[in-house]
Amino acid sequence: MTTLKIDYKNIYYPPGGILMWIIIFLELITFGMALVAFSFYASEQPELFHHSRLHLNTTFGAVNTVFLLTSGFFMANAVLEFKENNRNKSSLYFKLAMLGGLLFLILKSVEYYQKLEAGLTPETNVFFAFYWLLTAFHLIHVIMGLVILVWTNYGMMRKISDTSIEDVEACAAFWHMCDLIWLLLFPVLYLIL
Repeated sequence: MTTLKIDYKNIYYPPGGILMWIIIFLELITFGMALVAFSFYASEQPELFHHSRLHLNTTFGAVNTVFLLTSGFFMANAVLEFKENNRNKSSLYFKLAMLGGLLFLILKSVEYYQKLEAGLTPETNVFFAFYWLLTAFHLIHVIMGLVILVWTNYGMMRKISDTSIEDVEACAAFWHMCDLIWLLLFPVLYLIL
């Protein structure tokens, strides 16, 4: 008779470590509270929010969603390859994940430029105050995530590397948090109203 061995370490030490998950939950709670406030104001001023949303480029938002989801896919593969001790292949997936993040930044910058050219700033109305606050805060997370990806990939590829699977999983957890936040922001800001 075989016995099932349960690894309790995973329950108490999730991938990336408990500290990273505390940070992720705090970030999700922060964005969640902002989205609740956004929804409240949208219910108070539905016409303003609807007409303001029409100024957003849903194609840009959808393409950025594809960039981040594809990037997240590559990050998941980077973790798998690292676990198999295929550092070169893991590094390739890291670089592809970074490319997705960089493409997101470029397209978001184009979108921001268009908004500024059209005079749609945080002072325009409540909708655009939320739009700028939420998307800029997310953008900061993507930039931080890219810095973490670059740093982890660099450390992993050094001849004498002390990069552990916990480091790579923490990096991936933060990057997937950026994906998840965008998956909440995109429909609420670009599609629902």
